[in-house]
Amino acid sequence: MDFLLFLIIIVFLIGFEMAIPFLTKRNVVFGVYIPDEFARDPKLLAFKKRFSLLIFIFGVIGVGLYLFLLTKVNLNESMNALLGSAIQFSLIFMSLALYFYYHAKALQRKKAMRWGENVKQVTITDLSVRSQDAMLPWHVYLLPIAVTIGVMIYTLTKFSLLPEQIPMHWGPNGKPDAFAAKSQFSAISLLLILLTIQFMFLGINEMTKRSGFKLSATRPEASRIRQLTLRKYSSWFMFFTNVLITMLFSFLQLQMIHPNLADGAVLMALPIIFTLMILIGCLYLAIKVGTAGERMDLHPASGISDLDDDQYWKGGLFYFNKNDPSIFVEKRFGIGWTLNFSNPVGYIVLLGPIVIILLISYFS
Repeated sequence: MDFLLFLIIIVFLIGFEMAIPFLTKRNVVFGVYIPDEFARDPKLLAFKKRFSLLIFIFGVIGVGLYLFLLTKVNLNESMNALLGSAIQFSLIFMSLALYFYYHAKALQRKKAMRWGENVKQVTITDLSVRSQDAMLPWHVYLLPIAVTIGVMIYTLTKFSLLPEQIPMHWGPNGKPDAFAAKSQFSAISLLLILLTIQFMFLGINEMTKRSGFKLSATRPEASRIRQLTLRKYSSWFMFFTNVLITMLFSFLQLQMIHPNLADGAVLMALPIIFTLMILIGCLYLAIKVGTAGERMDLHPASGISDLDDDQYWKGGLFYFNKNDPSIFVEKRFGIGWTLNFSNPVGYIVLLGPIVIILLISYFS
């Protein structure tokens, strides 16, 4: 069953990476701002198509290699996991290499054609748009936190039923493969990690909710719809992921207390079902946001352009702007949010949960 899980992830990764150039904002090509009137430049469109084609070719080679080794070589679980992970990271590395190549090509094209020169750059603000924001309120995220606290209390009341070796990590097959000596801390360490993740989701939701709206001066209605769609569905997707992780961790915790809660088939199917639901959620989010507003403002205003903020985007991926109070901003390549790395709070959000989880794992 392990190979099926890795194969599903690899195929999804290939498809998602192929689609990314066509799901990002129309006037951003490989992290480079392009004025709307030049966004359909044939060479830029060719860059996108070549990127997707190369990702497809490398993906087919990766899947073929994976299936060949699975059928011709007798791989144990650890080797299968290592191979599947290696192919995934190779595809990510290859897509990043291609991205930076075409980022440089798009930047060269923009400079050579002098797009945006002698054009008035305009920023607009719509004070009414925030009232239309449909992001989830912070207190909704307290529901899975309450469930976790409840399971934690139940675990401590059933401490005598716990095994002498507490499972700390589960493999792709749903079976524990790392253990710690029984103690009250190790008994709830999985739930403490879950609480850390839940509070991280709550914090990200609140910080993205407070981030500014960046509307386009040339396509105001289209950008408004995309911004509202991104905020709404990313908030719902985070909550959906939060609930799924809570269900998974709670099930594993209860399975530890009551070993007969589920049979081996359920434990093997659980990681696949969980992964599929997350991937389907990612796909739905990408399609909703990527297509939002695309049929609006098909004839953008001429003679003006949006503010060219390429200077704040390093490599088109990393945002550094001390003058922007937002902690999270919309990605330039891909779907979702990225940090404003000039805001110190962003580093706390990024590194804080990782440090806490590492400390919990170390002392368990």
